[in-house]
Amino acid sequence: MSQRYSYKEVGVDINLEADGVKGLIRQLSYKRLGGYSMVGDIGHFAGLIDFGPKVLSLCTDGVGTKMRVADDLRQWMTIGIDCIAMNVNDMYAMNIEPVAFVDYIATEGIDTEQMMQIGIGLNEGAKLANMNIVGGETATLKGMINGLDLAGTCLGVQDRDKVVTGEKVAPGDVIIGVASTGVHANGYTLARKIANENSGYEAKLPSGKMVGEALITPTRIYSEVLDVCRAVEVHGMCHVTGGGLLNLLRISNYGFSIEDPMQIPEILQWIAEKGELETNELYRTFNMGMGFVFIVPEVDGAKISAMVDGTKVVGHVIEDHKVLLKGVAVN
Repeated sequence: MSQRYSYKEVGVDINLEADGVKGLIRQLSYKRLGGYSMVGDIGHFAGLIDFGPKVLSLCTDGVGTKMRVADDLRQWMTIGIDCIAMNVNDMYAMNIEPVAFVDYIATEGIDTEQMMQIGIGLNEGAKLANMNIVGGETATLKGMINGLDLAGTCLGVQDRDKVVTGEKVAPGDVIIGVASTGVHANGYTLARKIANENSGYEAKLPSGKMVGEALITPTRIYSEVLDVCRAVEVHGMCHVTGGGLLNLLRISNYGFSIEDPMQIPEILQWIAEKGELETNELYRTFNMGMGFVFIVPEVDGAKISAMVDGTKVVGHVIEDHKVLLKGVAVN
């Protein structure tokens, strides 16, 4: 049976996006003169800046078209949590502590109720991540933007020798998945298309929860990572965002075999069924229940399970640089 939908067909081509990013990065050749140089290369989850015995870190991300769901439901109370989460989770993937954040709002026009609710979510996200919001910018761009776009930039800090880059990842290490809270904040162009053609946000899931309520559930903030890295020898970590399991390839030249995937959340099961999506499409578009990953020596797997809720061993590291899902390559 051929699938009814694909991410590419609704307007988001992951491969083309990757090619576009590579083309952009190739032009970024200038290196600062003097101190505070860049550490490492562009392409990991966060960029690093030399700061003596420490490194500073920067990353930026936004909410994407999940904002359209919030607009349709007129529920913006948690959308700020997503904005914070999509940034700080990238920091956590390198064992970097987020300390400060600035937000950027581009809108076609100010809605004071919307702005107030967004502020509530940003504040809650900052609290969950123990981070200051030190400023931001709001731009009214009538004629240029339709609706509102929420994004932000995060500053983090860590001792240089405690940063986790993935260089210690080795074949035989175990992959420990950490549960997501649902769709998080990726794949919403496809999720919205499927929802709108299957009774909309008022459609009921088997549990009785409405699809809209499930889609607006905020992204989990994985702040436990910092404690785990103090207690366990962590070789690598991954924030599973756009690109799904393919994000794993960003952290090592080795490969990853997922033999026992996480339980799929109800909303993602519904999207898969109503969209008649193929397995490859699902696992390269959505997190499919696994929002974060630890890669550790096999002997340390049980320690993480004791420290972090919703974890399980899902697979192991392999020699070849590819991702396998139950023996089949994800591409």
